[in-house]
Amino acid sequence: MIELQQNNPLHGLKSETMVSELVDFYDWKILYAALRLECFNNNPSMESCLKFLKKTEWARERVESFYLYRFKSMPKGSAAQFELKPRERGFADGIVPRKPQELTVELIAEMREKATADYEEMKRNNNDRPKQYGKDKPRAQGGYAQNKPKGNRPAPSQDPSNPWGK
Repeated sequence: MIELQQNNPLHGLKSETMVSELVDFYDWKILYAALRLECFNNNPSMESCLKFLKKTEWARERVESFYLYRFKSMPKGSAAQFELKPRERGFADGIVPRKPQELTVELIAEMREKATADYEEMKRNNNDRPKQYGKDKPRAQGGYAQNKPKGNRPAPSQDPSNPWGK
């Protein structure tokens, strides 16, 4: 297992170390703007933040992903990689963490607005296309199974001892 995790910057990293690095570089306000976690907004302290992250797995995964892809600027993985938790992901040999991405509250707001606009555009484009139902259904000899003519079917057996009609 250790061999698989050597290329993951989160391997062996404690939550306390990770959060203190993030706070030292970004500050509590920028972390709240980027992650939208109340532990970074309402009376933030290292102890309360670590307690919250220890109890809530989804928040810890969000902070770990932020640490990997914004702070360490690691390359984005494949869809299969994103199905794994951040601590279970690995990176190819030779990939090293880079400088942290510079963020401001204004830049985060712009990125969020752009992502929302892109999402709305995608929804609009998907709604403009006609729905194509049944494309993934298996076809029978004469078309879809439910449209197959019933005249070719033999009559069911009237024998009560033969429940399958054969």
